[in-house]
Amino acid sequence: MPGLRAPRLARRFNLFSACAALFCAATLGGCASGDFGRTRDFGRSDDSHRWVGAEANASRGLAPSQFQLTESERLLRDQAFFFIEPPRSRPAWKSVFGDYQPLKSPWRQDVSFDRTAYGRQLIDEPHRSHMSRYGVLMDDVRSDLTRFDPFFLTAARVNDLDKKRFAAFNLVSGMTPQEREDALARMKENAAIVQWSETCLEQRVASYQWALQRLVIHTPDNTAADADRLIAELAARLKRRPNLTTPVAAVVGKG
Repeated sequence: MPGLRAPRLARRFNLFSACAALFCAATLGGCASGDFGRTRDFGRSDDSHRWVGAEANASRGLAPSQFQLTESERLLRDQAFFFIEPPRSRPAWKSVFGDYQPLKSPWRQDVSFDRTAYGRQLIDEPHRSHMSRYGVLMDDVRSDLTRFDPFFLTAARVNDLDKKRFAAFNLVSGMTPQEREDALARMKENAAIVQWSETCLEQRVASYQWALQRLVIHTPDNTAADADRLIAELAARLKRRPNLTTPVAAVVGKG
């Protein structure tokens, strides 16, 4: 009857609206990832990358420092993470749901670098135009170039403060053994993070070079010359990076 249909339709509409609202809330609430599958600022806490320093020390059999992070040290870890995480390392569905996992440092025995992984993923991903593959590659290299100078400026600032920290050892009265151990551990963390990032940058250059070579074979285009210049610029900056000497022994070998 017409009088009974209206309530039924209203209930169905309300149920549909509720389900749609729940779906949107779950989807948007899970979008903790930003560009290139990286974690957005609102999806992490201030110390969400603290694990980077702890992993750098733990992978070499050293205890992490219990000191709180300074603003510069926190920034160093945040900036380093963008180099440590492989470019385009997550499938799109994982990025949507904010997948976030700490990564193993290159000093872990079971960590191996595959310079072909980035290029194979770039080629295998469906693209409407072959030009978009070159565009993705060039955007990733530009992203690294944009973050390069800010990271090493932060690294130089942290390094300078660590030198002052080490020089203060003979001036601080009543320093406990635990305080000394935590201070040394923090300096080793900071130095190792820089070396970890440098290693990852070297790996990125190798990955980009391999990917470009395969793109030229699969889908040759004049854009390859522009991509090659960007990769060469990143490699040149890496060679000219500042040599940050540390007052404590950091890392002697790279994985």
